[in-house]
Amino acid sequence: MVVTEKRDWTRKELESLPKESDYSAADLAMFGRMLASSPKANAEAAVQVAHAISVHEVAVEDDYFTAVDDLNEGAEDAGAAHIGETEFASGLFYLYVCIDQELLRHNLGDNNKDLAGKALRALTEAAAKIAPSGKQNSFASRARASYILAEKGDEQPRSLAVAFLKPVSGKDILSEAINALTTTRENMDKVYGASAKKPELMNAVTGEGKLDAILNYVAS
Repeated sequence: MVVTEKRDWTRKELESLPKESDYSAADLAMFGRMLASSPKANAEAAVQVAHAISVHEVAVEDDYFTAVDDLNEGAEDAGAAHIGETEFASGLFYLYVCIDQELLRHNLGDNNKDLAGKALRALTEAAAKIAPSGKQNSFASRARASYILAEKGDEQPRSLAVAFLKPVSGKDILSEAINALTTTRENMDKVYGASAKKPELMNAVTGEGKLDAILNYVAS
């Protein structure tokens, strides 16, 4: 067991923290750090992560459950030891992540390009494969990304969340969501110009593309 002690950092300790562009920790370089007492140690986040939104209307359901007290012989109190209710829903989500590669490399230092590439690969793979850990024992939500669109360029980044202002519906919401995303991207490129010269796609519905290609594309 590790015991930590709460204490106030001295100004000398704060000033000894790594300054901007001296980080070797990828998490600090990606998600930033703010210290009001030592602004010189602050780092601007190179990664922006939007809240995941469902692409369709979601119906919230209730899971009613009880717990049994094995030591209660029923001499005085009979019935369940605990009664509870958990709300849950099943949804198909759109997640948008924006990465400033130049800022990430700057935060890690110009001589740490290999670490920047490894960090980008790890972040992208985690977004594709890893689900939040909360309530996993209750619902086993081990979903992986069914569709990934990776774009890289010098234009102002843009989200495609507007594709789902009108919720998709029907018997195949996954395919419809992909079609809505593709149509929105094509129309955006028509009016604004191409956001990326050569995007990389992975579609687990049709079996197109590979995650490795996405990882190589993002890290390069």
